[in-house]
Amino acid sequence: MLGSTAAASDPVADATEKSRRSLLWLVLPLVALALAILWLLTTDPLRSFRNGAPPVENLTFERTILSSAGISVLVRAGGSEPMTVAQVQVDDAYWQFTQDPPGPIARGATAWIRLPFPWVLGEAHAINIVTNTGATFGHEIAVAVPTPARDSLSLFHQGVLGAFVGLVPVAIGLMFYPALRGVGQGGMNFLLALTVGLLAFLFVDALEDALELAGEAAALFQGHVMVVLAATASFLLLMAVGRRHGAPAGLALATFIALGIGLHNLGEGLAIGAAFASGAAGLGTFLVIGFTLHNITEGIGIAAPILKKRPPLAAFVGLALLAGGPAVIGLWIGSLAFAPQWSALALAIGAGAILQVIVEVSFFLMRSSGTGLRALVAPGAMAGLAAGVGFMFLTAMLVKI
Repeated sequence: MLGSTAAASDPVADATEKSRRSLLWLVLPLVALALAILWLLTTDPLRSFRNGAPPVENLTFERTILSSAGISVLVRAGGSEPMTVAQVQVDDAYWQFTQDPPGPIARGATAWIRLPFPWVLGEAHAINIVTNTGATFGHEIAVAVPTPARDSLSLFHQGVLGAFVGLVPVAIGLMFYPALRGVGQGGMNFLLALTVGLLAFLFVDALEDALELAGEAAALFQGHVMVVLAATASFLLLMAVGRRHGAPAGLALATFIALGIGLHNLGEGLAIGAAFASGAAGLGTFLVIGFTLHNITEGIGIAAPILKKRPPLAAFVGLALLAGGPAVIGLWIGSLAFAPQWSALALAIGAGAILQVIVEVSFFLMRSSGTGLRALVAPGAMAGLAAGVGFMFLTAMLVKI
């Protein structure tokens, strides 16, 4: 009798039974959903709503390659039904084309359209794709220039450019570290506020560019929502990581600043590489100098939290690579395999990372000054904030094209 009572109240058996019931209630809705979809596919109840109107079609141009063989464009379908490319026009003339892969393009899928068109260097060309339903989708090549080849020499030159617009200015900014170490608490507050100012400008700049690129992406990516979600997730994830062992300070905080700037420079490099590869911008010495001046303050901002420390030289090398190196990678990717949704995603993640750093540097400023919230509205801090935003705004005028 006692044995049967114990068996009936066995906690292990009760837990097993409870798990089985939970699994059943998890599987049951999924089975109901599968049956509903199966019924929809087999009975086709929507046929009574079809009145002969063509399906909704949408086509996005993601990449253009110009070579000696002609023009190749990568398109992504976003319509309600698979799309069939019937004809292609270049400058109002129909041209023979090949499609890879051939056949209808499913929703969300991509295909290369290749045209043996003799494009003219420096000229503008207009491409129109006509589907079998008569819908047309246009794309303009503003300035026809050869797409960079994937060879070691081209990658080297792009690497040099990426270093000048990302790595070199950050390294130069970090070189001010010895001169800045002698500042007092007032100077420290000014530099930390300067860091917040330049990061605030980068945050707005990254978010604006991300939203602009999101508008160029295929509608199925829900670009603007993607940007907001990616930025929010990046911010929350880095806040959680950074606060595992308390609020970051010193080298840890400098590393987070370098990471946020690096993610921004990655997105910036993607956009620069894509612009130059498509002929949208001519590369000039003045433009490179403008990028260098624009990014020098980033190095000073990275150095601000470690002015009271003595990190080894290797730490400075690592910070410079973390902040400036992604510009090289971004330029390589942007010139060879650009797509607006991925650039928007990179900039959104960078914006979230920068927002996290703004929060942490602001808290660090309040802690280090010993005056709490009053440190943020002190004259020195307000001057630093204005100087950071102002310098970034003025130097950005040199690089906006």
